[in-house]
Amino acid sequence: MRILQINTTVNSGSTGRIAEDIGKVIIANGHESYIAWGRGNPKSQSKLIKIGSQKDIMLHGLKSAILDRHGFGSKKATQKLIEDIEKIKPDVIGLHNLHGYYLNIDILFNYLEIKKIPIVWTLHDCWAFTGHCTYFDSVGCEKWKIQCEKCPKKSYYPSSYLADNSKENYLNKKELFNKLANGTIITPSKWLKNLVEESFLKYPVTNIYNGIDLQVFKPQIEIKIIKEKYQITTEKIILGVASFWDERKGLKDFIALQKILSNSIIILVGLSKKQIKELPTEIIGIERTENIQELAALYSVSDVFVNPTYQDNFPTTNIEALACGTPVITYNTGGSPEAIDEQTGKIVTKGDIKALANAIEEVLNNGKPFYTNSCRLRAENRFNKEDRYMDYLLIYEKIVQEKLNLKTK
Repeated sequence: MRILQINTTVNSGSTGRIAEDIGKVIIANGHESYIAWGRGNPKSQSKLIKIGSQKDIMLHGLKSAILDRHGFGSKKATQKLIEDIEKIKPDVIGLHNLHGYYLNIDILFNYLEIKKIPIVWTLHDCWAFTGHCTYFDSVGCEKWKIQCEKCPKKSYYPSSYLADNSKENYLNKKELFNKLANGTIITPSKWLKNLVEESFLKYPVTNIYNGIDLQVFKPQIEIKIIKEKYQITTEKIILGVASFWDERKGLKDFIALQKILSNSIIILVGLSKKQIKELPTEIIGIERTENIQELAALYSVSDVFVNPTYQDNFPTTNIEALACGTPVITYNTGGSPEAIDEQTGKIVTKGDIKALANAIEEVLNNGKPFYTNSCRLRAENRFNKEDRYMDYLLIYEKIVQEKLNLKTK
């Protein structure tokens, strides 16, 4: 069986690592794995196909910024991808993020319609069924249920600074994305599954949670080294991790928390150099790291992981923290609360800083040992990547077998 996955990145960031880990499971079970990607300079166990160039990405970004036609650039890059697909002849194509300034959805989906290649599409956000944005809950917009227009998030990723073509984008996506004869949608959260079922997408939807490497993300013993490296002297450590920090991820909320909490220190991972310089001295800022061993050590040294996200699907950081034995406190946002239960963390109303501070104080007063075993057990039972990405392989195998059965009839 030959499987091709398509994503913005590979083996970098949450969706890139998911694609890589699915590829590893495919290979481990005797099949061929290919990953086509748009950005980055990755290493992978799968066979890689580069989509386009940096120039293509820049031109696509310019088209998005001026014309609000994200997903409709990168024509030559996508035509070249189709030539590669013709050579590979995959049995199934696994789609992930199609946004990211690297792919033309018009060319791709018209090709997929003609070739009738089975598609398994993992949605990591809401972009597939909106006219512009990746998330709409932060502004309470429900236009996506009927028809997008006059987008309230036009200036947000994928940002458009001039035109508003959200209506045209919505209608184009509705037509294009429903063309497939054999499509399956996977969502990493029940929250997103429910939204997809309300959207214009007309394919069966399955919920498969993200998985992580439990051999890497586990309670670490080298806590002293981390404390020495970052000159941590306080006993209580509050951790926040994101691939990038902005209002959506709750950076301002952490700064507000710092003024309320006492006898503890906040560590934030994933900040830019500029953001680190602007932080209060009571917050330790760390740049984004691909060193997952150090990241696991930071989860392990912390007493509580706090995720004040304002829009999210199913944050991998939550389950990484759990696997390291660290309780999680999150806003009631998207699928973020689905990672935890009463024994492993707390859920707080979005934006309620006082309630967030109270939840942190309660967890710190109970002490990390009160939660550690339950956190690790929940990660082992629900979020082991070997189990979750085997779920993907079983879906691929079922699709291929059904296709073979049709040919033999």
